[in-house]
Amino acid sequence: MLNIQVKSFSDLSIIELYSMLQLRSEVFVVEQDCVYQDIDGKDKNALHVIGCKNDSIVAYTRIFKPGDYFEFASIGRVVVAANERKHKYGYDIMKASIDAIQSFYNENNIKISAQIYLARFYNNLGFKEIGKTYLEDGIPHIAMIKT
Repeated sequence: MLNIQVKSFSDLSIIELYSMLQLRSEVFVVEQDCVYQDIDGKDKNALHVIGCKNDSIVAYTRIFKPGDYFEFASIGRVVVAANERKHKYGYDIMKASIDAIQSFYNENNIKISAQIYLARFYNNLGFKEIGKTYLEDGIPHIAMIKT
């Protein structure tokens, strides 16, 4: 069972921050073999949606209000630990992120920048592709909107 909490940057403990950054690095830098600047200065403006299991962060997103990242509210850095993906925690953390955007920002319009291979996953959550594919940090992406 995934225990999900939403926290501001200032409410994160040092251990939570370290674990969150470790998970992001483990997946986005090491597993995906992509060298990029994960610590981009945007975390302090985000709300952090943290999924814990047995006191370990195994799923995570960060969310932004409209205007912080895109014109719409947004969800980014969607990540689930490799050994936990079989439990479909990606759906749990995304649903919690969508709910958090609605409750914290009173917004229903959400834009994401999705890795192409995950488009069907996001389609299942109500997101639709817009525009053309593009490279972000060397990985094919597409913009997607949920209204």
